[in-house]
Amino acid sequence: PMSIQMNQSLSVDCAVFGFNGKSLKVLLIERRYYAPDTRLDKLKLPGAMILDNETLPQAAYRVLEEATGLRDVYLKQMDIFSDPNRVSGEELEWINRYHGIRTERVVTVGYYALVKLDTRTVAYTTAKGAQWVDVDSIQRLAMDHKQILSAALAVLCREMLQSPVAFELLPRKFTIRALQNLYSAVLGIEIDNRNFRKKILASGFLTPTAEREQGVAHKPAQYYTFNKNAYKKALKAKLKLGFINNWRY
Repeated sequence: PMSIQMNQSLSVDCAVFGFNGKSLKVLLIERRYYAPDTRLDKLKLPGAMILDNETLPQAAYRVLEEATGLRDVYLKQMDIFSDPNRVSGEELEWINRYHGIRTERVVTVGYYALVKLDTRTVAYTTAKGAQWVDVDSIQRLAMDHKQILSAALAVLCREMLQSPVAFELLPRKFTIRALQNLYSAVLGIEIDNRNFRKKILASGFLTPTAEREQGVAHKPAQYYTFNKNAYKKALKAKLKLGFINNWRY
């Protein structure tokens, strides 16, 4: 059988976001074959060269599954990083050495993924030697991965304001406080409690459950689930009204 070749100048890098109820986290891995005496930063986003027989999304899903053990995950392409000098010098040497290739430059396609930080996922990533790091605390990353992470964050902010992607980061049952904390963490703003609560309940997108938090010091909050159908219905109505009213036949 023919061996599958790597494409020598095209890669994918993934910003994988998770939320622990308080802060937004991103999955970082330590680069392998890392000589401690170099000046290279050791933490990076999960990524890979694309194989000659796969599409970009297939490569991104492969990277994601290797990093998290998850298959069915919210994953979106967000930007292309093609500066000829995005990896150069020692960084380029590392890439060539690590992948066993000879290339002068690498164009990378950035993706971002949203995962639920449950115990199984955390156990899997920990066993792999990866770590979930507070997005706010990251000073430096390998290559231009800080720039890729910033671009992914900007897209996530935009998406959170336009679509219900927030629920991809929350467990199936969540409190309104957790949802508010998530918006706060991603958008980097303080959100007024009462206002948020009133608005989100008025939207009709949350279904109350009969369950409440357990073992908390304060009054136990009620759990809600996200009502996808209500959201889809509202979206349909909005689109119908929005577009058709503005058309002139």
